[in-house]
Amino acid sequence: MPETAAPSREYDHDVPGGGPSVPPPLTDVEDAARRSPAEEARTIMSATTIGTLATLSEDGSPWASVVAFGLLVDGSPVLALSRLAEHGRNAAAEQRASIAVSGPVIGDPLDSARVTLAGRLVKPATATEVAAARAAYVAAVPAAPAFIDFTDFTTWVLKVERVRWVGGYGRMGSTTAEEYALAAPDPVAANVPRAVEHLNDDHADALLDMARNLGGHPDATHAHCTSADRYGLDLVVKTPRGTTISRLGFAQPITEPHGLRSATVELARRARA
Repeated sequence: MPETAAPSREYDHDVPGGGPSVPPPLTDVEDAARRSPAEEARTIMSATTIGTLATLSEDGSPWASVVAFGLLVDGSPVLALSRLAEHGRNAAAEQRASIAVSGPVIGDPLDSARVTLAGRLVKPATATEVAAARAAYVAAVPAAPAFIDFTDFTTWVLKVERVRWVGGYGRMGSTTAEEYALAAPDPVAANVPRAVEHLNDDHADALLDMARNLGGHPDATHAHCTSADRYGLDLVVKTPRGTTISRLGFAQPITEPHGLRSATVELARRARA
C-alpha cells in the first residue's frame, strides 16, 4: 500500500492526554481589569534606558546593537548614534529600524515581559524638537553631556509605527502607535518587586483569604502573589483540585507610586468582610 503522508502541522503544542487540569472557580468572580498592551509597552519602556537597536546594513542584512535611549512625552525613543559605529552609519543610510526592550527578569527570562517598537528614525527638525530630544536623552543617560555634541553623533527619534508586547508565556498583544502614544506608564511599577515580596513573606494569610473569598476558590490551600499593577494582583492558587491562577482587581486604579499598600489593604478587608 502507498504510504500515507503525515498531516502538515503549524505548531507542536499538543499535549498527550490533554495535559494537567486547571480547576475553575467554584463561585462567581468579578472581572478584574488588566493593563492594555499599550500600557504594558509604555511601562516597560519607562522602566529602563537600555535596549537592542536593529538597523539595516548597506547590503540589507540586519544589525543588532545595544544602545541607550531616552523617551519623549509620547513614548518615542530618542537615540544619540555615532557614525563611527555601524548602527550610526546604518541609520544615516536607511531609517527603518526597531528597538527591543526587556522588563525586569524574574525567574525564567522567557516568561518575563518585553516590547518591540518598529518605525523610522527621524532627525528633530525644529529648535523646539531638538531641545526636547536632547533633554530627554540627557535625562536618561547621565554620561550624555560628555559626547552628545560631538560632530560624529546624530540625535535620532524613532517614530513608532508598530508595537508588539509579550508578557511571558501565553500573554502578548499588539497595539497601534496612536494607542501607545496616549497610554501612561504604570505609576506603581518600580515598587512592585518589593511589594510582592512583602505580601508573600508577611501576609500569606491575607492572600489565602483573597483567593478563597474573592478569587472563587474557597477550597484553596495556598496562594502566592506573582505580580501586581495599578489595577490588581495576580495569584497562583493551590487547591485539592489542582493549581490555577487568579486575578484580583483593586476597588479603584492606583494613580500614585506609593498606592499599592492602601489598595492591597482594602483588598484584604473585602476578602475578610
